[in-house]
Amino acid sequence: MPMVHTINLTKRYGELMALKNLNLEIEAGDCFGFIGPNGAGKTTTIKILATLLKPTWGEARIDGLSVGPVNARAVRSVIGYVPDYFGAYEDMNVHEYLQFFAASYDIQGKRREQVIRDVLDLTELSYKSQTDVNALSRGMKQRLSIARVLLHDPKLLLLDEPASGLDPRARIEIRELLKELHRMGKTILISSHILLELADLCNKIGIIEQGELKFTGTMSDIIDRARSDRVIHVSVATNTPAAAAIIKQLPGVASMEIQNAHIRVVLNADRNDASHIAAELIKRGFALTRLEEETVNLETAFMRLTKGLVQ
Repeated sequence: MPMVHTINLTKRYGELMALKNLNLEIEAGDCFGFIGPNGAGKTTTIKILATLLKPTWGEARIDGLSVGPVNARAVRSVIGYVPDYFGAYEDMNVHEYLQFFAASYDIQGKRREQVIRDVLDLTELSYKSQTDVNALSRGMKQRLSIARVLLHDPKLLLLDEPASGLDPRARIEIRELLKELHRMGKTILISSHILLELADLCNKIGIIEQGELKFTGTMSDIIDRARSDRVIHVSVATNTPAAAAIIKQLPGVASMEIQNAHIRVVLNADRNDASHIAAELIKRGFALTRLEEETVNLETAFMRLTKGLVQ
């Protein structure tokens, strides 16, 4: 049974379709990266899963529970939701802040203090326990938000742009914390615009645009889907034009062009390797200094698989 399962999940605001028949599955233990342009439907999806929005139609299930008013309390015991902003809590220090939320989850007595110590240790905020919440940096506030949602030990974490607005060091700290939570067995749904960090963190990716899920799968799946051509970059020590002329005549070469000091070669889709290029150039006496395939990363895949459209 998937940890998250949506069936034709749809949200309409008047004439605007924020979410269109979303069918999504996230397995227990996945770290799922949810990416798309602003206005694509990421936050709408997360808020529905967090029981904060009602869908216009369709269904969402978390850990087998149907998300809706009847099961709202049961669903909230399974999830931890971190929005993309931090609410202000005047005249409250970090320990008091966690005390308040632990009490709301009915965590009492000695157990409450132990749980608070544990989440502070995990998020490396123990030394800030007596600091006013409003005096924390944005990065520390994000770690405190994660500490808050860990108090009741949820199975699923819903994180909406957790690294938004953070400096590089704070982003790295959040990423390492999320890696640790994933190793601990938490299922994580995270939306973000920092695509290379998602590539380092997530084992599954979903791309959404204009409220529609365009693609979901593993990182290798998405790279293969985005790789429209097999491109090889070749460099030789001398006489690049002569080498290019030879390459152009080889079987499996769809096109080639000289770019600065190297040759960009596009192979036919059915060609699996470029070893014949190396063999022919060496046979003709060229000193081969470079032969490598052009890589496709998550950013490249995102640009190729989306059109940049917003609602």
